[in-house]
Amino acid sequence: MTRRHHGYALLAAIVSLIVAMSVAIYAGAASDDGTAPSALAGPRPYDPAAPASTGTWVGSWSTSPSAAEPGTETAGLHDRSVRNVVHTSVGGTGARITLSNLYGRLPLTLTRATIALAAADDSAAAVPRTMRRLTFNGLPTVVIPPGAQVMSDGVRIPVPPDSDVLVTTYAPAEPGPVTVHARVRQISYAARGERTEDVTGAPYTEQVEAWRYLTALDVLSSEADGTLVAFGDSLTEGNSSTVGANRRWPDILSDRLREAASAGQDVPRYGVVNEGIGGNRVLTGGLGRPADNPSGLSRFPRDVLGRTNVKVVVIDLGVNDILRSPTVIDPDLVLDGLRTLVGQAHARGIRVVGATLMPFGGHRGHSAEREAVRQEMNAEIRSGRVFDAVVDFDRAVRDPYDPRRFRPDYDSGDRLHPNDRGYERMAREFDLTALKGAAPAKL
Repeated sequence: MTRRHHGYALLAAIVSLIVAMSVAIYAGAASDDGTAPSALAGPRPYDPAAPASTGTWVGSWSTSPSAAEPGTETAGLHDRSVRNVVHTSVGGTGARITLSNLYGRLPLTLTRATIALAAADDSAAAVPRTMRRLTFNGLPTVVIPPGAQVMSDGVRIPVPPDSDVLVTTYAPAEPGPVTVHARVRQISYAARGERTEDVTGAPYTEQVEAWRYLTALDVLSSEADGTLVAFGDSLTEGNSSTVGANRRWPDILSDRLREAASAGQDVPRYGVVNEGIGGNRVLTGGLGRPADNPSGLSRFPRDVLGRTNVKVVVIDLGVNDILRSPTVIDPDLVLDGLRTLVGQAHARGIRVVGATLMPFGGHRGHSAEREAVRQEMNAEIRSGRVFDAVVDFDRAVRDPYDPRRFRPDYDSGDRLHPNDRGYERMAREFDLTALKGAAPAKL
């Protein structure tokens, strides 16, 4: 059973009604604090001019650019329409996107970009009346320098929470390599030729478990007033969760926040975005310039501090520093790295919640020495000397009869990653009230 709680046929009817009645928004494409909207991009098909409305820009979905896509080094995705499928956490009356050319060696020219609501699960088809053209500083074409990213203008579109959105771009002569986040537990699509405004999905015969170029979807929201960033490795990315089902722990945490707010509970009203990368470490990145799988220290300014209207970050990193070090790593080095991230967040007024490191007994990388490092780091995290608050993932999923290992019913089978039930248990471990508040004031 997926986390989508709406029927798409009903959604299409509701969206058509909302589109007919909704009003235009102001788009704060140059502002990331969620409070200073500017004028909408110019008129475009399916988007007639209308009076202005207000809201707060928050992150509804995001991902971290993590590598250059193999096989795209020379030809890129020449003459391709790329249709990314992403799942929202919170809804809004308008949207804007961020596109990245972090791993490109030459400028990337995109001549068209669109956004629409998905018509069904696991489909490239769109709800027709939701299709919108996107612009960048008022123009349909954007050139992204190598190593750079761009944010679109805002566009009026009713975006429901907990729903799939299609973001499509077209590159007539993409030079490569393509900036990508792979193994994302979600199928996206590509089609030959310029098919950005196709609503049928029929031309989108190429499927890939990756997000290309797209790194963020913000919404202009009246239901949320900030963004929570989940910052971690494959345990945050959702490795081994069901593809297309949105069963990662950040997805379920988003559901919990929305349900609690709907029930009138005093919980924060946040969009939840996922900045997990499989294999990520606090201290060390991969090879290349820029590095594939950049370290937590190097990517934190972009993937957390650079996201829209961030109020709190949940950090779940450190297991790979233990597992992937050729020798037994000094736990103080990793803890100092985590404290550096906390200091950077506090300098921006962002609250930091840290996770204990989950067990990996039975995994091929496990040893008594590495287990001792994990236990020492968890003791320091639980002491309150690293983060503002703690979520105890270790306690949530460990086997009570052998705390070095996962509980069998939470284990995906590799002794390292949870299954869907394990991810849900992680999300249930959060005290939602601990997500409230600002960073501690400096004395």
